Amino acid sequence: MRSHRRVLAVRFSALGDVAMALPVIYEACRANPDVEFLFLTRPLPARLFINKPENLRVLAVNTSEYSGLSGLRKLFKEIRRDFPFDVMLDLHDVLRTRVLRALCRLSGIPSFHIDKDRRGRKRLTSHKRKMLTPLTPTVSRYRNVFSKAGFETPETFKSIFAETGASPEGYAHLSSTKKEGDTWIGIAPFAAHKGKIYPPERMREVVSALSARPGHKIFLFGGGPDETRILSEWEAPNVYNVAAARLGLENELALISALDVMLSMDSANMHLAGLCGVRTISIWGATHPYAGFAGRSQSPADIIQTDLPCRPCSIFGNKPCRLGDYPCLNSISPETILSHLP
Repeated sequence: MRSHRRVLAVRFSALGDVAMALPVIYEACRANPDVEFLFLTRPLPARLFINKPENLRVLAVNTSEYSGLSGLRKLFKEIRRDFPFDVMLDLHDVLRTRVLRALCRLSGIPSFHIDKDRRGRKRLTSHKRKMLTPLTPTVSRYRNVFSKAGFETPETFKSIFAETGASPEGYAHLSSTKKEGDTWIGIAPFAAHKGKIYPPERMREVVSALSARPGHKIFLFGGGPDETRILSEWEAPNVYNVAAARLGLENELALISALDVMLSMDSANMHLAGLCGVRTISIWGATHPYAGFAGRSQSPADIIQTDLPCRPCSIFGNKPCRLGDYPCLNSISPETILSHLP
């Protein structure tokens, strides 16, 4: 019988992983209104938690200020002092969260943690003994942690804007209001690692072809000076550089919610679109949706990939290509991508 009254859930990074966890957290909060939930994360992903349930408090911490064992002890003591919790849910299972779990154990506080199935990941990416079988989706793994602690997480989440709607005011200076019959397409052509990025020169062909379609507006998403510069070179009539507009995360989410479809890599933007209930078409290279990181409620028909014996070679796309030329990405033609888009 569950008796917990204040729950600490932890996932420090990355943005996409926290975006995958958010619906589960909201569902747990709404299904257990008598329980206070704390979510510990970093400042950037903390900004995702808009329109949150009343019984959810997000704790944003700069982990560099709590480095090492002494820093984690300090963090643990501060949280326990300000928000005495009686159970910890570790949605990350890295060294930092393992230390926090150990401190919980020493304090008599139960904890539950995610099972990442590292052996399954190793088999999936093996070069010689590959086992190409789907692993449990990461979102399901998050649900399992809550379930082990006795909390229901009914799959009721639709959109981060489901109850309030998204205001267009925050992006009004970028584009006029969407008209009936318009088709708005978001394109997020970048990712954290080369093994997940479709060749930019080919993606530019996709952008050019889409912008020529009647009634189409194309919104380019990215971050950082290099990506912003590249996207600025792609600007044209009906092509808008969201990265240069500096809308802020909440306004970007509002814009995403107005899209008809988001085209992305295996990246955070795929999961941000999922938070907004927007159809997502994703391109996969070195990584594979079988690893459990596909977009929320994404249809298999909206996953663009080439079946190669070397895929996937990596869970995160951070390993150099054994063949040197990334055939997993270069084998996908712009025409193939265009055929998936309205």
